Amino acid sequence: MDIGKNIKDINNSLPENVRLVAVSKTKPNEDILAAYETGHRIFGENKVQDLTKKYEELPKDIEWHFIGHPQTNKVKYIAPFISLIHGVDSIKLLKTINKEAVKNNRIIDVLLQFHIAEESTKFGLSLEEADEILDSAAFKQLENVRVVGVMGMATYTDDKNQIRNEFRVLHSIFNSLKNKYFSGSNTFTEISMGMSGDYPIAVEEGSTLIRVGSKIFGERNY
Repeated sequence: MDIGKNIKDINNSLPENVRLVAVSKTKPNEDILAAYETGHRIFGENKVQDLTKKYEELPKDIEWHFIGHPQTNKVKYIAPFISLIHGVDSIKLLKTINKEAVKNNRIIDVLLQFHIAEESTKFGLSLEEADEILDSAAFKQLENVRVVGVMGMATYTDDKNQIRNEFRVLHSIFNSLKNKYFSGSNTFTEISMGMSGDYPIAVEEGSTLIRVGSKIFGERNY
């Protein structure tokens, strides 16, 4: 596995407005450093314990993204340094992130996660649920958490049309929220969709952040 070549190839294939999150979960520090040596700086983890350990051991100019669904009782461990939390789907979690951001004197950026796939195992909001959160008095009081976009995962299928349609749904949700709640915001800009198997379609459908692991680092280590 030539990690450096893989990450360069993907980065070179992306349009300027699309950023790559190298999904380094389960991977050792030397693999992350091989990607880092190419100039890449954005890495994604989905376990708080692994992430805090890597944050302590690796270069401090890495921009860490939390790409899973953080448990509320663990947000405090990543709040001091996290750049973006991808999987937020409740007002409870938003309140927790805000509380921990206040303690760290930071504003933490998050993405709202939407359920766009057919599989019931994937979690996320519906547009109605997002409206409920964004319209709520509780949300309007959160000054240290900033919603900067949306995130979603397509169904795991070989049907490219289905994948494309699900990504289109997420893009339309983004447009709807932008018009309704964030029209005056220059920070509500991110559509996080697309992984190793389907990111070229996601890019065609307007993704600004793709999350790629196995195409860079090889299959996951368990």
